[in-house]
Amino acid sequence: MKIAMLARNPDLYSHKRLKEAAEERGHQLDIINTLRCYMNIASRRPEIFYNGSKLEGYDAVIPRIGASITFYGLAVLRQFEMMGVYPLNESVAIGRSRDKLRSMQLLARDGIGLPVTTFAHDPKMTEEVLKTAGGAPVVIKLLEGTQGIGVVLADTERSAKSVIEAFRGANVNILVQEFIKEAGGTDIRAFVVGGKVIASMKRVGAPGEFRSNLHRGGSAEMIRISPEERSTAIRAAKSMGLNVCGVDMLRSNHGPVVMEVNSSPGLQGMEMATGIDVAGKIIDFLMKNAQAGKTKTKGKG
Repeated sequence: MKIAMLARNPDLYSHKRLKEAAEERGHQLDIINTLRCYMNIASRRPEIFYNGSKLEGYDAVIPRIGASITFYGLAVLRQFEMMGVYPLNESVAIGRSRDKLRSMQLLARDGIGLPVTTFAHDPKMTEEVLKTAGGAPVVIKLLEGTQGIGVVLADTERSAKSVIEAFRGANVNILVQEFIKEAGGTDIRAFVVGGKVIASMKRVGAPGEFRSNLHRGGSAEMIRISPEERSTAIRAAKSMGLNVCGVDMLRSNHGPVVMEVNSSPGLQGMEMATGIDVAGKIIDFLMKNAQAGKTKTKGKG
């Protein structure tokens, strides 16, 4: 099997592991810098060019598209799909997961547990927004943030109002969510591949840090999740239409609540914490499922 991986940095742990896992199984995996691709859109036969050469003969494509280049990355991935190349995750599904507001609406539609989440355009609605979210403390998130960037914990009504009004004054879109105090600065990431949770870990925030992202100094350990948490992760992945994703959940007093569904989850923290060959399971999924032209979008919305 010949696999293309859309990734800008070939030296990242996740990208090296996926390449190793593919080659161990006798496949060819080429790491292609997404931003160096260009496309012939209007041709009857869609084409992608890379460093002056036409890309052809690929059986599958693994999108590892950074959040900062989502728009262009999804355009390149759509072109691969139009060429009949099987995507690990489809462009429409990645687009859903990258839009925090849309993803929350889809998860809510499908009855998946979420923290109380509010969204408004008018800064004059600040008091009503805070009231709906259950009052301070609240978590304020930029719609475009990743890896904990653009996430603020406002401890008091006064600080919450100041942060919300500052963001809205700068015309920045935000979500305001209830703060799940009982989670105690920890969360769970369940790694879903092909509709099954293949690994899970608990992430603990650094001292004095409410965000548990490993990029922010958090630590991780293997955890056994409950049947309800497993079901929630699988349903969240299905709701987005993602074959492979990391589902981040908090343990609240009313059951697991989903914070985010990540369409390009890092492998290092999960593999180190659990000892599970996550990269190998991803390549095995491609081996079983990659078929030419099998690019129909799953899910709705």
